[in-house]
Amino acid sequence: MPFALALAAAALLLAIGATPALAANGGEAAPWWVWPLALFVVSFLLGIVAIPAGVGGGILFVPIVGGFFPFHLDFVRGAGLLVALAGALSAGPMLLRSGLADLRLGLPLALLASTSSIFGALLGLALPVAAVEVALGIAILGIVALMVTAGKSEQPVVARPDALAAALSIHGVYRDTASGEDVRWQVHRTPLGLILFTGIGVLAGMFGIGAGWANVPALNLVMGAPLKVAAGTSSFILTLVDSSAAWVYINKGAVLAVIAVPSVAGMMLGARIGVRLLTILKAAVLRRMVLTLLLFAGLRALMKGTGLWT
Repeated sequence: MPFALALAAAALLLAIGATPALAANGGEAAPWWVWPLALFVVSFLLGIVAIPAGVGGGILFVPIVGGFFPFHLDFVRGAGLLVALAGALSAGPMLLRSGLADLRLGLPLALLASTSSIFGALLGLALPVAAVEVALGIAILGIVALMVTAGKSEQPVVARPDALAAALSIHGVYRDTASGEDVRWQVHRTPLGLILFTGIGVLAGMFGIGAGWANVPALNLVMGAPLKVAAGTSSFILTLVDSSAAWVYINKGAVLAVIAVPSVAGMMLGARIGVRLLTILKAAVLRRMVLTLLLFAGLRALMKGTGLWT
């Protein structure tokens, strides 16, 4: 399975590398179906690697498509929300059945994040494109730095839950098929988590990338959820947060079918493969995957916004 994951990553890089050649030829010289087909392939590969990392497809879709495809960033962000939503919806049922997504943990956080994402979407459409890209890059790189300095956190130690977590009965157990053990978990610092997810919703709507890039660190490092539960619950939270923000982009006319449809179709197919990777990969592998994907996406967005990589 690590070989399959490496093969998918290599194919993704080849697909991305082929797009500048099309743009160099003017884009319009190529048949009209070339760009939708390229979007489908890239989105399919993103779905395979994004779901196990718990970051959703939007965090990678927006900087990659915005940087290598000839589309305005507003349309890319609108499609990015639908891509993240599609991947999460495709993976959701299997994650819930496996116990890797927890409703009691996700619902209170998703309620606040989805409400604040509406404000974030309105703010993002009002800001200049370059400012949004720079802010996106800085935010993602900050998350990467936080995860690196925090050390290993696959199974955080939570001595006892806080009063709010106990009142809401936020705890559970899941079967770790990689180790063959039943893992019991509980969380703490729930009020801080609620505050963080309110801010995450604003950023998710503003950047048009969903919220998985921040969900996993907040659930894992702040609230103490195991990394696999954090990744699985993150995908569930995305379904509510992205739904709210996506309506703003649709209402503003920032969603084009020729971009959104092949991207969503590719993401949903790839996500079903990604869910199977999540159930069998070790937590340490997931952590390295999260860091690698976030580092690439953050650097790409920052360099594009500052004009260093056009």
